[in-house]
Amino acid sequence: MLALLLLPWLTLLCPAENPELAKPLGNAGGNRPELEKALRESTTEERPGMEFLIANMPDADLKSIKSGYLLENTRLAYKARRETPWGKSIPEAIFLNDVLPYSHVDETRDPWRKEFFDMCMPMVNGCKTPEEAARKLNAELFGRLKVKYSTKRRAPNQSAKETLETGLASCTGLSIVLADACRAVCVPARLVGTPLWSNKRGNHTWVEVWDKEWHFTGACEQDPQGLDRGWFVGDASQAKKDVFEHAIYAASFRRSKVWFPMVWAMRDHQVPGENVTDRYAKKIAGPNPTVRLMVRVVDSDGKRVTHKTVVSGPKFKREGASRGETNDTNDFLTFDLPRAVEIEIEVAGVKQKVRTSETDKEQLVEIKLGK
Repeated sequence: MLALLLLPWLTLLCPAENPELAKPLGNAGGNRPELEKALRESTTEERPGMEFLIANMPDADLKSIKSGYLLENTRLAYKARRETPWGKSIPEAIFLNDVLPYSHVDETRDPWRKEFFDMCMPMVNGCKTPEEAARKLNAELFGRLKVKYSTKRRAPNQSAKETLETGLASCTGLSIVLADACRAVCVPARLVGTPLWSNKRGNHTWVEVWDKEWHFTGACEQDPQGLDRGWFVGDASQAKKDVFEHAIYAASFRRSKVWFPMVWAMRDHQVPGENVTDRYAKKIAGPNPTVRLMVRVVDSDGKRVTHKTVVSGPKFKREGASRGETNDTNDFLTFDLPRAVEIEIEVAGVKQKVRTSETDKEQLVEIKLGK
């Protein structure tokens, strides 16, 4: 009888382990009491989320992250789920993997969720859907934080806190900021990227947000026409699913057989991933009659500048704005033009004649201004 009376108290002191927790708790070493405390102090609502985090945490986190960090992160995630119009409509599996987690890749495990919850919940007040909230955050957040893209950032994989300290970030750092902000208001978000574009011009990272299905956007690159738009669409359309370096991957917290490639630590396979190339790669139906022509405008010091650019050819005239230093390195003003025709590119009175390629191989033209 005494044992029956004590059973509820024993359960609180030693939380029952589901089968998925045995191994991670065993791998936690001296930090196991902290994880058990996090399980023990989770509410009934929060317990499935805490179990999910511990079951899928990288070994380094199992051995270092404290209960207070996990409890605050989890409580705020569930609080946002209760307080947003779309929270209850988020499927449990999506919530656990793409809202609740405290990290995206191998960034420093700073406690970001409370700051972003307090800042971003008022910003999305009045939004009705995850998409609407994500677009609002992307349009307003970076200006408020005074954060911009720069190749002079300290590291490619900065945490949001590290980015805010300098105001500079890579595409990955900007994506972490936006994805953190989205998760803080219960908008499912994850990092997506490729190790190397098929044209071998470099890598890129962006953000996907979930609203009934996954949509993409460039961080700090809000398009007024909505999601699923961006300068990198053409590059992504050439991705190759079965070629590791040219495929597109989404990061995951849930363990998987696929890993998310981090170009700053390519031998590190700790971040689970998913090959999502099929959602981006263009289905080739026949010969393409056009060629992609990209224009980069630089000043006398070789720095990229934003300037009106006009491209003229047989029976067509097109214009746009070149990209400056705060745009991604691979973000170029791009035109789809007829093949094998003579064109003229004019920028600030500087004119340059070019013949477009006879093949589908893309072209990059650089215009230099000044002396």
